[in-house]
Amino acid sequence: MHQNSSQTYCGRNFNHNELDQIKEIVDSCKGISRTELANTVCELFDWKRPTGKLKTVECRQFLEDLQTKAIIELPDSRPGRPQGVKYTVKRTSIGQVQSAITGPIKEYLPLTLCRVKRKAQRELWYEYVDRYHYLGYQIPFGGQVRYFIESRQGTLLGCLQFSSPAWKMAARDLWIGWSEEQRQHNLQKVINNSRFLILPWVKVKNLASSILALAVRTVPADWQNSYGYRPVVMETLVEKGRFAGTCYKAANFIYVGTTTGRGRMDREHVRHGRCPKDIYVYPLSSRFRQELSGL
Repeated sequence: MHQNSSQTYCGRNFNHNELDQIKEIVDSCKGISRTELANTVCELFDWKRPTGKLKTVECRQFLEDLQTKAIIELPDSRPGRPQGVKYTVKRTSIGQVQSAITGPIKEYLPLTLCRVKRKAQRELWYEYVDRYHYLGYQIPFGGQVRYFIESRQGTLLGCLQFSSPAWKMAARDLWIGWSEEQRQHNLQKVINNSRFLILPWVKVKNLASSILALAVRTVPADWQNSYGYRPVVMETLVEKGRFAGTCYKAANFIYVGTTTGRGRMDREHVRHGRCPKDIYVYPLSSRFRQELSGL
């Protein structure tokens, strides 16, 4: 690899250590697009416009410049994919509060996870999450798969998203037992339940744990079909004081510790006013430790 002490692009200087981190991201996140890589790098280095939007277009161009200089090796460009445009969430009458949905869970089983693929589906998914999830809609890190949660009658009950995992979390990494090199090489085999929304007018007991149990059976194959590899661990972060993690416990997720309250991909070991979160994991393979420890 061609060595550089630093690189400057669009007024932003990246030192040698930062270039190493970029190379680590590119090497670890196999299977995701150049735009998704650019989003991840922007989030890591807080490279944003004054409006708060990510500088995805500039970052993608910077990554391609690094490839030209043989500093990194990017995945092949995917023709026809949008390049770095942050989606503006629209409000429609469809996304407004609806009549209450209640009753025992058996009335709604079996549940279905309907993969979000078409533009109209994405727009509605964005709207529901932006309106009713306490974190709103944000560009996910790296790869992602999204779903609508539907009842056996086809009634829409909620939204679900899995995306690329947290870069480093001491409690999770200790539980896995991998080395720094193993983490860098195999991190892509962990996926994060980054959004889970049951629509606020849906009041059905035991629905959340039933959805998670279905996700455990459904998501790994969908992820493999999209990105070419099968995840072996699911993780999620539950904000302390806001949620108790009851549905994850009921779905047999394992509590492994708490985050420090820093940003998701923090590299400077400082707090940014973020709340500590409980970390829950779910092994998707009996040999997950062997798979995450392999090089």
